[in-house]
Amino acid sequence: MAGSKIRESAGYTLFKVFNTIIMIFVCVVTLYPFLYLVAQSFSSEQAIMQGKVTLLPVGFNISTYISVLKKGEFAHSYLNTLIYTILGTIMSIVLSCCIAYPLSKPELKGSKFFLKFIIFTMYFGGGLIPNYILMRKLGLVNKIMGFIMPSLLSTYYIILMKSFFSGTPKELEEAAEIDGLSPIGILIQIVIPLSMPIIATMILFNAVGYWNNWYNSFLYLDKKEMWPVAYYLRTIITGASTSADPGQVDAEKMQIAANIKSCSMVLMALPIICIYPFVQKYYVQGMMLGGVKE
Repeated sequence: MAGSKIRESAGYTLFKVFNTIIMIFVCVVTLYPFLYLVAQSFSSEQAIMQGKVTLLPVGFNISTYISVLKKGEFAHSYLNTLIYTILGTIMSIVLSCCIAYPLSKPELKGSKFFLKFIIFTMYFGGGLIPNYILMRKLGLVNKIMGFIMPSLLSTYYIILMKSFFSGTPKELEEAAEIDGLSPIGILIQIVIPLSMPIIATMILFNAVGYWNNWYNSFLYLDKKEMWPVAYYLRTIITGASTSADPGQVDAEKMQIAANIKSCSMVLMALPIICIYPFVQKYYVQGMMLGGVKE
């Protein structure tokens, strides 16, 4: 009857209870490592060494954060990372769209060959030494593009965007073509607005990749003033972990050596954690649709 409450079966009720328990367990397992890192970064060296830290700081202090943040190199490397991430993400999205959109058109001559050629790069690479020699020959060592270019394009992202673009209604593109739009105009005014879920997903992927990337700077950036924050913090962690003799360092350095790893991880993850909630809905939608369209 209309308005009557449908009674759930015992099996469905049991399923909901079991599913809720599983989801709570997954959330706890996922959140615990990060909460532990945050608690450890605010805890004292003695509490960390004695294993007293769980989810709440013990012997609360902020000396490690102060020691890291008061360094001028830290702010400069953070700015470097912001510039690298913005430039790299924009360039990667633009180039990926320019490659993926033509490949999504079955009428493009040689599209299968180009797609196989792109996939080929997933399995075979030039190698570390040839890549370094190439970057040096191109004059990109100690240049911004030396950090950005090696991670500029991803075969997986191109294939994902190509799959999404293939599902764009052809009728809309044909109507836009009749109205006089060029292929580039169709891409900018029709396809990209309809593809915001996959675009937002790729922006998140690329931004996280550039933000956390330290290896490119290790290979191609010799000048300290050009280091991104990931590589700068790595050098701090390495220096704190390889102190020659704890008896020869002062109390502040011992404090940093005990919890600097946790502090560094929190500082690195914080910007991405702040951004993710705003693009999470696009991320889920983009992965769901982009992964099934072909």
